[in-house]
Amino acid sequence: MAASLKEKAMNGLGSLIKLLPTGTVFLFQFLSPVVSNNGQCHVANKYLMGALLVICGLNCAVATFTDSYRDDEGNTHYGIATFKGLWPSSNSKDLDLSEYKIRVGDFVRAILVLVVFSVVAILDPNTVGCYASSWETTRKTLLMVLPPVVGAVCSAVFTVFPSTRHGIGYPSDGS
Repeated sequence: MAASLKEKAMNGLGSLIKLLPTGTVFLFQFLSPVVSNNGQCHVANKYLMGALLVICGLNCAVATFTDSYRDDEGNTHYGIATFKGLWPSSNSKDLDLSEYKIRVGDFVRAILVLVVFSVVAILDPNTVGCYASSWETTRKTLLMVLPPVVGAVCSAVFTVFPSTRHGIGYPSDGS
């Protein structure tokens, strides 16, 4: 039964990770052991790990404001959503990019993506070893509880605020 519970927790974590930009999660998972000295942090490692967490978290949040469009030739162009539309818009002569304006749901999504990235970071053994080595026993409980709870909350909110953006780091719908 313990194996099935662990399997459910890992499936829940896998579902949460789909909400994050894939490159950022890969970068964090790749650099976390190096920057944190495999969870055995010295003072310099703590600063480096903090910088990695901040950079990856900001990248996750900013990526929620990116979007893409296809031009007349079928090429995909990326930009950042602003209050006026998509920026930069150099190749958009025949396309109205004002429909790509920032919406309230974008801010909700950015906050929740930060929460999801925080869960991924908290459940990383290198982060725990670096900042809260006394949490090692608590980490196992968090591994079982956080992914399903955060997943349920995020799923409910993303149902209310669905995203139509296909920005940098997110898979496109193939259209």
